[in-house]
Amino acid sequence: QVEEELKAAWSQQAGQLREMGRRERLLQSVVQQAREQLESFKTRVMQVCSPSASGSTGKSVTEQQVIEKVRQISNENQQSHEREKSLQKELSSRLAQEKEVSANIEVFKNSLQKLQ
Repeated sequence: QVEEELKAAWSQQAGQLREMGRRERLLQSVVQQAREQLESFKTRVMQVCSPSASGSTGKSVTEQQVIEKVRQISNENQQSHEREKSLQKELSSRLAQEKEVSANIEVFKNSLQKLQ
């Protein structure tokens, strides 16, 4: 009976090891796909940024230059959004002032008509 229990335990352990091996191979496959996608993305970014990052089309571009260019673009984008918010605020303020002036003109018109 002990032998049967040991065989069953061994069989169960072997099944678990096979499952762990299968999962490890699956994870390795996923990691490899992620690496390939990252490399592909990096290559595309380098191709897109190459002319503007290097300053001329004949030179090769380093990853650091691409990173700096992406940072620069990101900063410019952030500044643009901040400027847009500022302009929206200014526009809202001016619209509010315009409404107030229009309302005052109406009051003035009404008062003028009453005086006539």
